[in-house]
Amino acid sequence: MPPVTLYEGNTPLIPAPRLAAEIAPGAELHLKYEGLNPSGSFKDRGMTTAITQAVSEGARAVICASTGNTAASAAAYAARAGLKCAVLIPEGKVALGKLAGAIAYGADVIAIEGSFDDALRMVREIAETMPIALVNSVNPARLEGQKTAAWEITDHLGGVPDWLCLPVGNAGNITAYWIGFCQNGGPKMPRVLGAQAAGSAPIVMGHPIENPDTIATAIRIGNPARWKQAEEVLRASHGMILAVSDEEILEAQRLVATLEGVYCEPSSAAGLAGLRRAVREGTLDPNGLQIAAVLTGHGMKDPDTTIRWHRSEPPIASTTDALRQRLERK
Repeated sequence: MPPVTLYEGNTPLIPAPRLAAEIAPGAELHLKYEGLNPSGSFKDRGMTTAITQAVSEGARAVICASTGNTAASAAAYAARAGLKCAVLIPEGKVALGKLAGAIAYGADVIAIEGSFDDALRMVREIAETMPIALVNSVNPARLEGQKTAAWEITDHLGGVPDWLCLPVGNAGNITAYWIGFCQNGGPKMPRVLGAQAAGSAPIVMGHPIENPDTIATAIRIGNPARWKQAEEVLRASHGMILAVSDEEILEAQRLVATLEGVYCEPSSAAGLAGLRRAVREGTLDPNGLQIAAVLTGHGMKDPDTTIRWHRSEPPIASTTDALRQRLERK
C-alpha cells in the first residue's frame, strides 16, 4: 500500500555562525530546523510511519496522549488517511498554536484533569481494550520515521557531527536519532547532549517528577516513556544531559531568532540552552567541533509565550517626528 504522507522530512540543516560565536565560540554549528515539517514539528516524521502501519493493519481510528505537537501531527495524518482521531491533552497545559492545529484537522480533543503522564497511561490502557491504534512514541513505528532526521544530517554534512544537541521530553527523539546514526554504519558516532527543563527533569534528577512544570510545554513530562533508552544513548555516546531553566530556554530562543532568523518554539531551544550551559561551565569545549542542534518545532506553535515575554512599548503619535525619535532611541 502507498504510505500516508504529507511529504514530511528533508528539512534544512542551517549553518549558524553568528549564534555559534555567541554560545559556542570556535564551533561549526548547524540547526536542524524540524519546524518546517507539514504540521510544524518533528513529530510528522514518525506519524507518517505510524499512521501508515495503522492503515495497513485495518485500523479505523487512532489515539494519542500529547502536550501538543503529537496531537496536531496525529490529527493531520489521520485526516490524510481518512481515520478518526482522538487526542488526550492536559487541561490548560497545551500551547494554543498546537491545540488549534489538532482542532483544525478534525480530531476529538479530550482534555483531562491531570498530566501528560496520566494521559499516556490512559491511552495505553484503552488501546488494549478497544479497536483503536495507539500512535504515541511507544509505538516502534514512530521511531522508524523519526530516525530519518539523523540520516539527513549525515548526508548533508558528509559524516556525523561531533555533537548532537536536542531537547528531551518523552525521550523518543533522542532514541530515534541514535538508531539512525547507528544504522549509518560508519566508524564515528556523535556524542549526544540532551537538555530537559529544570522543572521537568526526571532523567537528570534520577526519579519521576510528579508535577512537572516549565514554560516549554512540549517537554513538560515527568516520567518519559523511553527513559531507559535515553540513558542507554547517553552512556553509549559518552554524552551528557542537563537541566536548563525556563529563563535559559527563552534566552536561547531569542538568540537563535535574532541572530539567525530562525524562529522555534521554546522547548526546541532547550538543546541550544544546554549547549550554552555546557560551554559556560567548561564541560564542553566547542573549539574546532562540528555541532548539530535539533530545533523540534516552529515558533508559531507557541506564539503566546513570545508575545507574553516580549517587552512592548506604548504606541507612538502618528507623526514623523515621533517616529524619528523612536528610531533614534533604538
